[in-house]
Amino acid sequence: MVRRILALIVKELLALLKDKKGRMTIIVPPLVQLIVFGYAATFDLEQAPIAVFNEDGGEAARELVARFAASRGFKLVRHLHNDGEIAPLIDSRQVLMVLHLGPRCSDGLLNGNGCALQVIIDGRNSNTAMIALNYVRDIVTAFNEQWIRDHGGVSPPARLNLRAWFNPNLESRWFIVPGIVALLALVVTLVVTSLSVAREREAGTFDQLLVTPMRPIEILIGKAVPGLIIGLFEGTLIITLAVLWFRVPLLGSLPALYVGLVIYVLAAIGVGLMISSMCTTQQQALLGAFVFLVPAVTLSGFSTPIANMPPAVQTITLADPMRYFLVIVRRAFLEGASLADYWSQIWPMAIIAAITLSLAVWFFRHRMY
Repeated sequence: MVRRILALIVKELLALLKDKKGRMTIIVPPLVQLIVFGYAATFDLEQAPIAVFNEDGGEAARELVARFAASRGFKLVRHLHNDGEIAPLIDSRQVLMVLHLGPRCSDGLLNGNGCALQVIIDGRNSNTAMIALNYVRDIVTAFNEQWIRDHGGVSPPARLNLRAWFNPNLESRWFIVPGIVALLALVVTLVVTSLSVAREREAGTFDQLLVTPMRPIEILIGKAVPGLIIGLFEGTLIITLAVLWFRVPLLGSLPALYVGLVIYVLAAIGVGLMISSMCTTQQQALLGAFVFLVPAVTLSGFSTPIANMPPAVQTITLADPMRYFLVIVRRAFLEGASLADYWSQIWPMAIIAAITLSLAVWFFRHRMY
């Protein structure tokens, strides 16, 4: 039995790896997606174009403007001379934000009356606008503290002192890149396994496989193990690049992370084999894989917090294995969690894997006879 299964595993791996397109599918698209998500998908704001309408011109006003110009989040692209220039810049998206300093800003600071700083921002992208406003708040707070130290005055009774745990620099890449481990492991494993049986049917070799001494469960194991190998390889590749290329710290136990990765890949294999068993062509299998992928990624919490979803939708997410592995991989990278900390995520994922693999066996036998 073992020799028959090993022979089928070797056959599946050779069929996948000897095909140039198959090798490209495993390596190139995941790397492209990693680069795109790692660099382009970020919640940080860098070099956002801003303009300044400074009616004061005093030293204090210039110092405040200089702080914005020196910030990594903003890029000063225009100095305005009248308020009529503001609306066209915002409307045409030439700038994200306009800072307007009143004519008595410096005098107000020297007299203790404060400086009126108006911030006019493009709110069409509310997420970007909120991030920009947070940056403005940080710059103004730092300026106020420096002004009090240099020019005297009474410090405010309560001072804001922020400290971010697990991600002290608030780098969104530290949050996004670990999630890509879950995303790409699911994509590659699902595509590889969903095409396995459909490829046999399309090529006409599935009937030849049925007349061998192998039982249905042996055939299914032979189809599943290559997917497990590919999924673990893909996960290892992305984890390595996350640590060495993107410099995301891996603080948790690596063996514990791999326990979760194995169970997660098994759940994806079960879904892939279910899809493959129900399809007669590779085109159908590929379409079925992406029909599952889109809601699975959307409901996993990869980009939208599950807590923000309606209660009914939150219940549906309980059947999504990516939901659980996202928690595991992010806690492994940023929190230094151990296997005991993952247990609440591992056992639901193990149940999903058992159910999907069992259904794959049932569908496989149902389509065979």
